[in-house]
Amino acid sequence: MITNSQYKFAPKSLKIISLVCACLVPIIVTGPFLPDLLVTTMSIWFLYYTLKNKIYYIYRNIYFYFFLGFWLICILSSLLSDSILFSLKASFFYIRIAIFALLISYLIEKNKKILDYFYYSFLITYTSLIIDGYFQYFTNFNIFGYPLIANRVSSFFGKELILGSFLARLFPLLFSLFIIRSNKHPLEVYFISLLFILIDILIFLSGERASFALLNLSTIFVILFISNYKKLRLATFIISILIIIFLGFNNKKLVDRYISSPIESMNLKHDDKYMFTPVHDSLIKTAWKMFLDKPILGHGPRLFRIKCSDPKYATGNYPCDVHPHNFYIQLLSETGIIGFLFLAGLFFYLIFVTGLHVFKYFIHKKKFLSDYQIGLLSGLLITVWPLVTNGNLFTNHLMIMYGLQMGFFKKTFNRK
Repeated sequence: MITNSQYKFAPKSLKIISLVCACLVPIIVTGPFLPDLLVTTMSIWFLYYTLKNKIYYIYRNIYFYFFLGFWLICILSSLLSDSILFSLKASFFYIRIAIFALLISYLIEKNKKILDYFYYSFLITYTSLIIDGYFQYFTNFNIFGYPLIANRVSSFFGKELILGSFLARLFPLLFSLFIIRSNKHPLEVYFISLLFILIDILIFLSGERASFALLNLSTIFVILFISNYKKLRLATFIISILIIIFLGFNNKKLVDRYISSPIESMNLKHDDKYMFTPVHDSLIKTAWKMFLDKPILGHGPRLFRIKCSDPKYATGNYPCDVHPHNFYIQLLSETGIIGFLFLAGLFFYLIFVTGLHVFKYFIHKKKFLSDYQIGLLSGLLITVWPLVTNGNLFTNHLMIMYGLQMGFFKKTFNRK
């Protein structure tokens, strides 16, 4: 009988594949095409490799079953939609994200050095963005000539104002990889401390309020629950906040972006208040009407952008966009209550794991999760946090980042 352990990559091939996957981090900065090409290619190859060698155990886990169920619901919703082919473009190939996550998990199992590959990949990418981002802030142009847009730093992302999203959403993974490293040199710790401060400030300078809020949420989470490097992260966070306050006093546009603009947009000074802004509230109300019309399976993935202009659903002065800017509302309108329950279930699962850790720590004085796992957990929590505006759930850029995190999460939480 052939066992799973007999199917191994050759050491050289394993190293090459691990390095290629680690290159995903800087490639994301180039735009949607190259990272999606890499993820799709590696996913197809890994699916072929596992099926050819009958490595079926990699698919026998609750995380893949969960994603598989969600994927099938998305496909069914597309098939029942008014624009089948258009919707299927978003749903059918969605499974590649889960397969890529399994590939990352498998590589971690077979080659521990991949953690170092990803760690250094993050360091190179974040350091490059920091140098270019601050250069753009002080000179109004980055090294490629991209200008500041409305006083907001975008660095290599250019007209796409997603620098803060990239830095904030992947920061917990960088922090986790730092935690798990052994034999750290003192200079490395000092460098990482400086890097953390510069990352915090740069996310603020990006002007992305949701990303800055998610950064604070994940930071508070890890400070509360980790044991090692708690003081380091707390100190860097306090220093960052003090510098941010100083910058706020000397930059009226930043104050307007983070304080005056939200107060005005949410109409907080008047009785008729908004949850986010008039634009976001209009999109949410439109999506809600779409949900009420098809509450079980929705109108189909990617179809909010088409249906939102229908007078039957359009509500307010800004009813239409490519998505309603909230994952949960998007799933309600596009995949109905069934698709929504998958994301809500994931959120409550993460809350349950957090509660279990707190219970064991404070009642039994035992740690249920390691510091490394807490860091990964914080990254997924901010990914599915419901009370925030975010991008399109079916966008390659976001899903690739989430799939990457899920690969690390699945490997270390499988035993739990």
